[in-house]
Amino acid sequence: MSAIGAVSSCFCLRPGVWLLKPGMQKMSSFGLHTAARCAAKDYYEVLVLGGGAGGIAMSARMKRKVGAANVAVVEPSKTHYYQPLWTLVGGGAKQLAVSGRPTGSVMPKGVEWIKSQVTALDPDKNCVWLENDIKVSYKYLIIALGISLHYEKIKGLPEGFNHPKIGSNYSAQTVEKTWKALQDFKEGNAIFTFPNTPVKCAGAPQKIMYLSDAYLRKTGRRSKANIMFNTSLGVIFGVKKYADALLEVIKERSIAVNYKHNLIEVRADKQEAVFENLDKPGVTEVYQYEMLHVTPPMGPPAVLINSPVSDESGWVDVDKETLQHKKYPNIFGIGDCTNLPTSKTAAALHSLESLIKPFLW
Repeated sequence: MSAIGAVSSCFCLRPGVWLLKPGMQKMSSFGLHTAARCAAKDYYEVLVLGGGAGGIAMSARMKRKVGAANVAVVEPSKTHYYQPLWTLVGGGAKQLAVSGRPTGSVMPKGVEWIKSQVTALDPDKNCVWLENDIKVSYKYLIIALGISLHYEKIKGLPEGFNHPKIGSNYSAQTVEKTWKALQDFKEGNAIFTFPNTPVKCAGAPQKIMYLSDAYLRKTGRRSKANIMFNTSLGVIFGVKKYADALLEVIKERSIAVNYKHNLIEVRADKQEAVFENLDKPGVTEVYQYEMLHVTPPMGPPAVLINSPVSDESGWVDVDKETLQHKKYPNIFGIGDCTNLPTSKTAAALHSLESLIKPFLW
């Protein structure tokens, strides 16, 4: 596999995640699932928190084992996004509209969709609390709440996205601005950032950089661009084999890399990005940009912070071999919200069915 292919592989989710065949996306959601509402029952044999790729996949598997009527998914979002496409949207290769489908259309048929937000977890009483003080109990709980974006931790954001020249492929609200900034590029610095936090798919910040390089070459503007990757890390990629190969690509494409540079402020009205030098506490550096792609700081969902099911950092505390919670045996975690020692990307997902099976059947 090539170095860039290794980065790209972070985005390769199984097509079956949509649970629909081509041509079905316009089908009404009625009949595909129980109508979205607050919990129709106050108890489910399997309760899944989160309707992303992991939550939908697990609810489909649990449906086949315990029956659709015994499974519910708590998910407030009306739209289910296939986020791997957002890199291609930011690079101008895809349209944002094709990345989203109604949540109802991907919900397994017959599984209860609880269209609400989980506000608290009470594992000692085998229940969760939803909005409007609604309590739902469970026999088994699967937590698949993903990871939260924190643009607000960068001074000047998210309001800075109201200005041109700045975008971010990590949000449906900002990904199209990346493509607009790339199209409008004239001359100067094109800066791509990597935050000082865990991120979902660590290859994504580089992938849009390589796509931008290719686009600028194609349009004859690459000679006017100073492409730079300002990363909070001390290496270009966490796996040495691929890091070595990527450094060769970076050299060939004349891309500048600034290590231990963490974005802390965006002065969008002046097209200035402020970075802290992590090797020199208190020292900041200001860069003028013609294009800026922001990878935001990320962290565990708010409901998990200081929760009984989480570790001291807020991630669901699971056994790395079984995905079973270390304290509560009827709770399992999957995906980015856990403290598994893997990259936070769907490419790191493994089947949970065989792990839960001994406890359900």
